[in-house]
Amino acid sequence: MLEKVEGFNMEKVIEEFEEVTKDAGRVQIETLRKILEDNSEAEYLQNLGLNGRTDPQSFKNCVPLVTHKELEPYINRMIDGDLSSILTSKPITTMSLSSGTTQGKPKFVPWNDELFETTVQIYKTSFAFRNKEFPITSGKALSFIYSSKQFKTKGGLAAGTATTNVFRNSRYTVAMQALKSQCCSPEEVIFGPDFHQSLYCHLLCGLIFCDEVQFVSSTFAHSIVHSFRTFEQVWEDLVADIRDGVLSERVTVPSLRNAMSKILKPDPNLANIIQTKIMGLSNWYGLIQELFPNAKYVYGIMTGSMEPYLKKLRHYAGDLPLLTSDYGSSEGWIATNVNPTLPPESALYTVLPQIGYFEFIPQNKGDSDFIDVEPEPVGLTQVKVGQEYEIVITTPAGLYRYRLGDVVKVMGFYNSSPQLKFVRRSSLLLTINIDKNTEKDLQLAVEEASKFLAEEKLEVVDYTSYVDVSKDPGHYVIVWEISGEASEEVLSECCNCLDKSFVDAGYTSSRKVNCIGALELRVVRHGTFQKILEHYIGLGSAVSQFKTPRCVGSNNAKVLQILNENVVNKYISSAFNN
Repeated sequence: MLEKVEGFNMEKVIEEFEEVTKDAGRVQIETLRKILEDNSEAEYLQNLGLNGRTDPQSFKNCVPLVTHKELEPYINRMIDGDLSSILTSKPITTMSLSSGTTQGKPKFVPWNDELFETTVQIYKTSFAFRNKEFPITSGKALSFIYSSKQFKTKGGLAAGTATTNVFRNSRYTVAMQALKSQCCSPEEVIFGPDFHQSLYCHLLCGLIFCDEVQFVSSTFAHSIVHSFRTFEQVWEDLVADIRDGVLSERVTVPSLRNAMSKILKPDPNLANIIQTKIMGLSNWYGLIQELFPNAKYVYGIMTGSMEPYLKKLRHYAGDLPLLTSDYGSSEGWIATNVNPTLPPESALYTVLPQIGYFEFIPQNKGDSDFIDVEPEPVGLTQVKVGQEYEIVITTPAGLYRYRLGDVVKVMGFYNSSPQLKFVRRSSLLLTINIDKNTEKDLQLAVEEASKFLAEEKLEVVDYTSYVDVSKDPGHYVIVWEISGEASEEVLSECCNCLDKSFVDAGYTSSRKVNCIGALELRVVRHGTFQKILEHYIGLGSAVSQFKTPRCVGSNNAKVLQILNENVVNKYISSAFNN
């Protein structure tokens, strides 16, 4: 952890980024050539008849667009121990697990050293632009990061979440030190087997090193909000630990207790300072900046499904800026945020043309939704500003023309590389017949309806949705967990507001003629979304990688069961009653 690290050359990293984005088309051709040459012995590619060709047109002519479903037979062979060159020339020895929140269960995707290198490239690039605007010194980061346990597949491959595979790489710590982003928690906390106990220790380490913390971060905004919601509940225990120098009995894991004993010493003065600061807060506003006076910003992925947490995160952060991090997935990285001064809602992601080969499928709108023939994908530099596309990626880890399922909008170009705004997951749609409401539509409806709660000083802690077609006509079900008790009248107003806030023409016209039934708002008891989180952790997801599923599919039986078992009140909309 304390080995000497070579200095980080911010100007050189920015200069390299400028070079590759100025000639993104050429860089893409070279990147594809390298991926195909490195994996020319892969069974998958050989069977498709490329015969050594590496140009984009031959690649598109020979290699089909695929989803994970088409690759599962190949991936399952690797999981079962087949070490031949299946998707890559060099056998894959590690698998990443997706969070599983979209499809209901995690997917296995190949992981290799080349993907780790792209991770470091992304980290370096975003840090260079971030540090240019918000310089940090050689302090520490309060990083709420967690490594789920790696396990062995049937065939002996190591498997874990994508973040776990990054954190467990021997070069990760060195890279973070070079980027002045060393976590203030010891490794035992990051790799702890119980995330509740690890979270408590992260918070305690942050307080112990509070004057050294330069920024607060996690993979996703949800994890930061969850951490400080927890802080509200346990702060008195944390202060007592610091005052007495004795770790709370909340922490029982021996490795955590041993690691914390090396840094936790009696410090009554610090305990008093922290307690005074907390007592001086109004409803926890500005908690982060008060606890960590030298912090420059709060950092994590804050776009897409994370946007609903921004209001609460800003409440905790006070005047500290929120900086959204990079754009990627379990399958691979795509783009980085090179303008960190923009608020997360306006953030743009610039594609790094050297980390993978990218194609974009134009998304039809309006009546063309019903056209059977899908448009041909276009290349990275052929996209048009204002158009929406589904991303297709080709990675060094054996995914070729892989449909990621993300829909993005091209907002402009940085040199010749496009700048993207995340729009939605292509599969996350609330739909019964001709209606089509996206994750963003749902978010806007919840934001509008929750204004009635704000008048009673209450808030939506978390939310999700699903379509109920058990009776005809089918209807939308919106599920809320709220921070306290709201009156029947207010929740009925919220329900009506939700129904009216879906402005999609297909929805409103269907509601008016009762082809879609009245929207239903279900309020669940406190801790329900925590149970959903724990369910996904039980499937192998890491808490820092968790994303609340915004639209629960009928195949996601366990999450539906958790929601249904915890309903305390139901409300039916009368918004479209004659």
